Amino acid sequence: MRLEPAEARRRFAASPVLRLATADADGRPHVVPCTFVVDEVGRVAIGIDNKPKSASSGLRRLRNIAANPHVSMVVDQYADDWTQLWWARAEGLAKIEESGASHAGYWDLLRGKYPQYAGQILDGPVIVTEVGSWTGWTFA
Repeated sequence: MRLEPAEARRRFAASPVLRLATADADGRPHVVPCTFVVDEVGRVAIGIDNKPKSASSGLRRLRNIAANPHVSMVVDQYADDWTQLWWARAEGLAKIEESGASHAGYWDLLRGKYPQYAGQILDGPVIVTEVGSWTGWTFA
């Protein structure tokens, strides 16, 4: 059964992790799991934190967004009882914020959602997506 956009957004925002799909200028896809928040107007923000990464300033997801801002993000619930299955997707245009009041505000929202960020210096880039569509599906 198709989810209404508001319900897809609600389930999406409540999830702990999303999968971010980007593509480079030639259309080569790349998918990576990310922590995230949905702000009060429905933008999705993904912070690039200080966890060990290979060359975090040159992450493929950041390079892809710079070349092609179209992104797709999905969250889901899987269960052996398939009547509990659902997924929600957000699609839109992403940009990369590196400083400023909204950049700091997104890090504050991320700290509020993820207690693991307590005590960390969080000043890396933030991917901010203006969502153009919320879609989803549920078994029941």
